[in-house]
Amino acid sequence: MISAVSTPALQVRRATVDDLPRLIELWQQENLPCADLEGRFKEFQVVENGTGRIAGAIGLQVSGHEGRLHSEAFEDFGRADALRALLWDRIQTVGRNHGLLRVWAQFASPYWRTIGFDYASNELLTKLPNNFGADRSPWMCVKLRDEVPIVVSLDKEFALFRETQKEEREKIMRQARVMKIVASVVAGLVVLLVIAWAVMFFRVQKHLPPK
Repeated sequence: MISAVSTPALQVRRATVDDLPRLIELWQQENLPCADLEGRFKEFQVVENGTGRIAGAIGLQVSGHEGRLHSEAFEDFGRADALRALLWDRIQTVGRNHGLLRVWAQFASPYWRTIGFDYASNELLTKLPNNFGADRSPWMCVKLRDEVPIVVSLDKEFALFRETQKEEREKIMRQARVMKIVASVVAGLVVLLVIAWAVMFFRVQKHLPPK
């Protein structure tokens, strides 16, 4: 995959509400559905130039362990691929932080094929979330990490459960032993007090004058 590092003049970050006016300009430029995207601005990663102006943006919708790139927009399409590279570096980091397995896209730009996106097979399309939209354009996909079989995950969870139960039992046993020791000490003290009281009682009785 192509990797890129932000230059001092460019900053790649998550969009904020302050970016909305500029994002709307870019979306309108690309004839994107502004009314829908405005409420989803937090999905967007943006490239800010040295003057604080947004030069490009792209959305990342997350559904479970799947991500979808959408609504890319650039101020100058002559620099689009360079900005895509910056955004893609950022998206990979965000995607891994979300535990994404794959990222999907329906972009026509050849750039995405150069970084590993490929058209999804019918088998792979069964993993496409339904809420990624009904657009019938061909889907491309790239894998971010290997999918762990669910049986392995369940085995790990069961092992963790057993370990937790074992720790709880050991904790209860320790508490029971402590309580037993405390009870034995208290019982011993009671016996000693009774013996001491009995000794004192008989001594007092011995020194009393006979009736």
